[in-house]
Amino acid sequence: MEFEDQDKWVNDSSLDHKGQVPLRASTGAWKASLFIIAIEFSERLSYFGIATSLIIYLTKVIHEDLKTAARSVNYWSGVTTLMPLFGGFIADSYLGRFSTVLASTVVYIMGLILLTMSWFVPSLKPCDAEPCQQPKKIHEVIFFLAIYLVSIGTGGHKPALESFGADQFDDEDPKERRQKMSYFNWWNSGLCCGLLLGVTVIVYLQDHVSWGVADIVLTAVMAVSMAIFIIGRPVYRYRRPTGSPLTPMLQVLVAAIRKRNLPFPSNPAEQLYEVPKFEKVNGRPLCHTKKLMFLDKAAIIEQHNTGNSTNKESPWRLATVTKVEEMKLILNMIPIWIAAIPFGICVAQGSTFFIKQGVTMDRKIANGFEIPPASIFALAALGMIVSVTLYEKLLVPLLRKLTGNERGINILQRIGIGMFFSAVTMVVSALVEKKRLEDVRENAGTKGWKPMSVFWLAPQFVIVGFGDGFALVGLQEYFYDQVPDSMRSLGIAFYLSVIGAANFISSLLITIVDHVTEKSGKSWFGKDLNSSRLDKFYWLLAAMTTVNLFFYVLLARRYSYKNVQKVAVADCYEGDGDKSSMA
Repeated sequence: MEFEDQDKWVNDSSLDHKGQVPLRASTGAWKASLFIIAIEFSERLSYFGIATSLIIYLTKVIHEDLKTAARSVNYWSGVTTLMPLFGGFIADSYLGRFSTVLASTVVYIMGLILLTMSWFVPSLKPCDAEPCQQPKKIHEVIFFLAIYLVSIGTGGHKPALESFGADQFDDEDPKERRQKMSYFNWWNSGLCCGLLLGVTVIVYLQDHVSWGVADIVLTAVMAVSMAIFIIGRPVYRYRRPTGSPLTPMLQVLVAAIRKRNLPFPSNPAEQLYEVPKFEKVNGRPLCHTKKLMFLDKAAIIEQHNTGNSTNKESPWRLATVTKVEEMKLILNMIPIWIAAIPFGICVAQGSTFFIKQGVTMDRKIANGFEIPPASIFALAALGMIVSVTLYEKLLVPLLRKLTGNERGINILQRIGIGMFFSAVTMVVSALVEKKRLEDVRENAGTKGWKPMSVFWLAPQFVIVGFGDGFALVGLQEYFYDQVPDSMRSLGIAFYLSVIGAANFISSLLITIVDHVTEKSGKSWFGKDLNSSRLDKFYWLLAAMTTVNLFFYVLLARRYSYKNVQKVAVADCYEGDGDKSSMA
């Protein structure tokens, strides 16, 4: 009966909305995460409604040239995906995830309201009359202020919301742990549904009705979803913010340096300090590993410490094994983060050059209807939905039987498959763009000539979607699961920062390639696509991604996953501690 009573409550340090231990039957799991996925759906609807059409708005309304517009999009995307580092830190350290989502959603809605005003308020409109060749400076200022407010809102919204959703599942309960593995897949399915509507319905409104009308719809949907999120408050499980996660890591580093002259422990189980398991601590205790052993010196119990005197030792002199292992987790992530950037650079092309290619192609279908250029991005969302569904429903059950791994394949293997797809995407993109350029040069000006159909872009968008279904979902799960328990919002921010850094590097790469190729004769980036050589740029990205894939495989083979204590502490020292049951 005691076991049944324990199973009735959630004992993973989470609380209900009254600040009490949550009742498993009435809180968390899918009943809570569905509310959370709903607001993610609306946020992605808004984000992709803005992001996929941004390059078109900048070139057609603001009248920026192609290179400037591409850089502007990359800068905005970069800021949008780096801001979560700040938002995740605030959520984990001070505000908590629920409060951070609410505050950032308010900022997000403020940005959408300002975006709407920039189109309807007479003094803020792009021009007083059509056609508009030179927009008002005030419109540019308000427009960029609005979209960067959206960036700030996303900075708190994305890391806190996704980690808050994953917090609804108890890692110590086998059923809920498996549900959490599925959560990231269905989270991304909801995300893709928002993306689909964003690049079809919203983009259609922008293209055929008015940019302002589309902004009104986005604002209304976001406001309704915030209300839905608040309604779900009684069924959520909450985690208390634990203060700055940077302080314990700095303490480990300082303690290791101060004790750098001590010999490495010959008997880690006895010589390294850990809080007794019966004492309540934040997060789950971790097993000792043999990587980055210099940091182990921070946990060495010095001879003058006997009995319980270690509890009085300054944390700047003595750290627990768990704190040391948490520091190792963060350091081990850095090479994986770097190796993921070339993949992010490939992703960045989907919302810039891929969309701009669609503008130059024949977009007419039945009855003369013309597809908005950004709507072709819907194929990437469909590819991701198909990829995630096949992975969840077919591959995982099959691979579980073949490998005995609870996940089917480990997280880094899943990411590697997605990276392979990104290299294939760049190859296909280069071949399609080369054919498009040949068609333009041979037939442009010929009577009755029509550009190539926009559906020639379908293969590269579908492959992008398949790659995202493996790599992006895998990166989300990796950075959530492998960070210390107290840093999970920051973990999601680390994943987003990969894409953010990749956008900035993509802009830098465009600048460098433009400079080098212009000196050698003719720039690969002309005033328009037909005078550019994007196919060569895509070949360059394909080569970079392929070389990086080999580097990533070497890293993945040597990687040590988080090893949570599930047994007696001493048993953690029997092996290397390099394999995790969660891997």
